[in-house]
Amino acid sequence: MSSPAPSPKAGGARGEPPKCFLCGRLGHKSPHCPKQRENAAAAEVTSSGYDVSKPPQKRYRKRRNQISYGATDLIFTDRRRFPYVYRMVPNDGYFHRALIQLLKHFGWTWVGIMIADNEAEYIKRQLIELITSNGMCVEYAYEFLWDSRFDKSMAKRILRTTSRVVIISDSTNRLLPMLRQVKIESSFKRTWILSVSSSVTDFILEYEFAELFAGSLAFPVAAREMDGFQDFLFSANPDRYPEDIFIQDAWLDFVSDLSTITGSEDFLNASSLGNETLASIPHYRQLDLRVPYSVYKAVYLLAQALHVLLSEKTSHGAPTEKARLERELNPWKLNHLLRKVHVTLSSSQEEIYINKEGEAPGQYDLTNWVMFPDRRTNELNVITVGRYNTSNPNQLIFSDRAIVWYPNDTEIPISVCSDSCIPGYRKVSRKVEFSCCYDCVPCEEGHISNTTDMETCIQCPEDQWPNDNRTICIQKITEFLSYEDPLGQSLAAVSVLSSLTVISVLLIFIKYHKTPVVKANNQTLSYSLLLSLTLSFLCCFLFIGRPQKVTCLLRQVTFGINFTVSVSCVLAKTVTVAIAFNATKPGSKIKKWVGTRVSLCLVLLCSLLQVGICLVWLISSPPFPDYDTHTYTGTMILQCNEGSVSAFYTVIGYMGFLSGLSFIVAFLVRKLPASFNEAQLITFSMLVFCSVWVSFIPAYLSTKGKYMVAVEIFAILASSAGLLGCIFIPKCYIILFRPEQNTRRGLTGKHLQ
Repeated sequence: MSSPAPSPKAGGARGEPPKCFLCGRLGHKSPHCPKQRENAAAAEVTSSGYDVSKPPQKRYRKRRNQISYGATDLIFTDRRRFPYVYRMVPNDGYFHRALIQLLKHFGWTWVGIMIADNEAEYIKRQLIELITSNGMCVEYAYEFLWDSRFDKSMAKRILRTTSRVVIISDSTNRLLPMLRQVKIESSFKRTWILSVSSSVTDFILEYEFAELFAGSLAFPVAAREMDGFQDFLFSANPDRYPEDIFIQDAWLDFVSDLSTITGSEDFLNASSLGNETLASIPHYRQLDLRVPYSVYKAVYLLAQALHVLLSEKTSHGAPTEKARLERELNPWKLNHLLRKVHVTLSSSQEEIYINKEGEAPGQYDLTNWVMFPDRRTNELNVITVGRYNTSNPNQLIFSDRAIVWYPNDTEIPISVCSDSCIPGYRKVSRKVEFSCCYDCVPCEEGHISNTTDMETCIQCPEDQWPNDNRTICIQKITEFLSYEDPLGQSLAAVSVLSSLTVISVLLIFIKYHKTPVVKANNQTLSYSLLLSLTLSFLCCFLFIGRPQKVTCLLRQVTFGINFTVSVSCVLAKTVTVAIAFNATKPGSKIKKWVGTRVSLCLVLLCSLLQVGICLVWLISSPPFPDYDTHTYTGTMILQCNEGSVSAFYTVIGYMGFLSGLSFIVAFLVRKLPASFNEAQLITFSMLVFCSVWVSFIPAYLSTKGKYMVAVEIFAILASSAGLLGCIFIPKCYIILFRPEQNTRRGLTGKHLQ
């Protein structure tokens, strides 16, 4: 670190102040440099410049060191274009970053901007682009002229705006005409956010604009203590310092304020005020010393650089002569020293140095302008509620609870173009240029939104469904034909009763196996048919209950093979009848086919073909449990996916082929002697069987879920019952209730009659 800097009042090598190198640019010629040419100064401390006719990039292109305490333009961070420009305040980029963090924190997405039109167009464009790139919108960006011209139509347009937060990037004294016009409208309440340049003035803290700006926020540059400065300022008056033109200017302001308060102009005579000081007015007792502190730092830094320069040795070891230094001082040499100097202020212990952007690291205070409820005085009080350090630009630190809003002390103002979309809704942009203006529409079916302002809804997983508010996904209701379902219970009961009926018939046939009715038309086929019908009724239980991998594999295969055996037995019975009666004709060659061998072979052959089809089905594309999540809203159907639809309909089609063949053969032999012929019964049973399964196909295709399973179970029960009722019930009636007909003579006699 460089050697300690002298006090700003300290002199150079001989204790005298380097006055000609510290000439100010405050609009007055310094009495210390009466003949000093402006361009001869090696350095100057300046504000943002008073030559408003020139843009800032032209005002600062002079090749001498300029240390500004008010220039915040981002353009000066370009060190190639402005190598001699330094500043003691942060650039606008830091204010913009702090502003974005503030807007995001409070959710203010709909703002207005007021900016001076003397500023370069790119400044306004930069601010607007920065706000919009962070998901917020600028409703308007009005420019105000430096010559204080005012258009009343602009005030009317501002009164019609809807944004509740207004950013002022301008010196507020140029807003006076507009503010007076706006203040007339008592319902116009806004939260104002003021930039560094706009928050340095004090007139809005009191008098007529206090209520308008109550609850507003500002980002002034932080100030620290300056030893002795405030005591000096409050004790100064023109009598004590008659040659100080700056004190005279401040005194004129003081007299003007005092005359305004008393309503008298007698105080314009300064001599009549006696020993009055600036501390006599409350306005000055609360004086904001932020700008003087920046000037203080600028002077201190420049004094340190000059101190180092004046302390340099010549090649002979003697100090450089002051006169020669004043004549031959090079600005570039001082410029080099300014970039290297580090100063620690004794009063605040703040370290001052120039960073790579050509400015001293600084800090903003986030201040809140508060009007207390009792309104003891018609003025605003400035309360510091947070801070923003440029060394840590991504962290704006402040306390929400410390901020007092207006008119409601605790309710945070809302500034949005459209209200937030609550969970269950999503944003749909309106046909306007602002992305912050949108409508809220409910999420589509099967989608949810679980946070506010979602642009797209989230699709629920296939096994889940939105709740009524469409904010969360809930498990879908799983549907299948269960035993708890009345439909499932009814079908299970019918299946049990039907199978018991078949078993009863089988027991009757076994008990009366020697009677002619039982022996007629192949006793073995009758037993086989009854056994297969029993299994067909019982296989319905594979369709009821929660589908499992095993039940899905077995249900259609079991059903298909059992029914094939049943239909094959019926076909064999019909063929047996045809062979038996045709073999009795003289010279018939089919006598050798009479017997049980042909019928059993036919049943075995037809059944093996169906078994082969089922094996191919199970090997190539086996059925499996599956969820149907699309058929019903909010319901998930647990069912057996057949794996191969073509294989399923091949099984059904093969059974239909055997049924049709049985029907045709039975129909052809229906006129044979009835005493020994059950062809008519078989014909009718096949008619019932085919009718059921022809009706099954459209009914099966038109239903879903558990009802589709119920349709198939009903078809199984109905067709099986048709075979049982048409073929075996008449025989049981004869066996049990007409035993006289259950004899060979009875059957023959009936035929003879």
